[in-house]
Amino acid sequence: MTSRIYIAAPFAAGDAVVLPAPALRHVQALRLARGDAIVLFNGSDGADWPGELVEIGRSRAVVRVGPPVAVERELACAVTLAIGMPANDRMDALVEKAGELGAAAIQPLVCARSVLRLAGERAEVRRRHWQAVAASASEQCGRARVTTVQPIAPFASWLRALGRDGVTSRFVLSFDRNALDPASAWSAHGGDGASPAVVLSGPEGGLEPAEEDAAVASDFVRVGLGPRVLRADTAPLAWLAWLGAHALARSRQR
Repeated sequence: MTSRIYIAAPFAAGDAVVLPAPALRHVQALRLARGDAIVLFNGSDGADWPGELVEIGRSRAVVRVGPPVAVERELACAVTLAIGMPANDRMDALVEKAGELGAAAIQPLVCARSVLRLAGERAEVRRRHWQAVAASASEQCGRARVTTVQPIAPFASWLRALGRDGVTSRFVLSFDRNALDPASAWSAHGGDGASPAVVLSGPEGGLEPAEEDAAVASDFVRVGLGPRVLRADTAPLAWLAWLGAHALARSRQR
């Protein structure tokens, strides 16, 4: 399988691309040699750029890229996961798997019950780390896009800034007994199936009732994921996996 490397830069056919340090270390770890095939992608133009490793050394590697190849492996709608950050390394795994499942963006939130609370430079360092995790996920799964990890935000200020646009479908994962199942919620509130969607999920212990009520007042629809209590890092992935499977089934029916 040809290796894929993410580099956040524009490309043109025939370019000799000098790999930045992280990509160089990646190529060295893979033990690639001069003449080996390699694919670059920048996460923004929706294309893979097949190329050849024309130079490789201890401190420098160069790839000559050819014409781009359009890649379409995205979900039918752009999904933002707004997540009350789980603690320890669970957020790393969540970002990785969400990237593989096709999330367009992740919005880390500090909620009332959050254990992990980050602000200032510490928050930005962690966000950059998660962005690198998302890039690695796209390298692995074949996406030509990279999940965007937004700056960490307090729940209340994020919800105020979200406003109402009348276009984006909004869902909050809930333990409420009247919450809709995913199929019913999507059928009634999923718009045309191609409009963007925001999925809100709480931290360990879930959202506080006041937070969930505030979300519902801002046009979020309560969605339940069955009788089992899922962890904070499992619930949003379960919804995302369902949405991907649902979209695939619909595309095969056309």
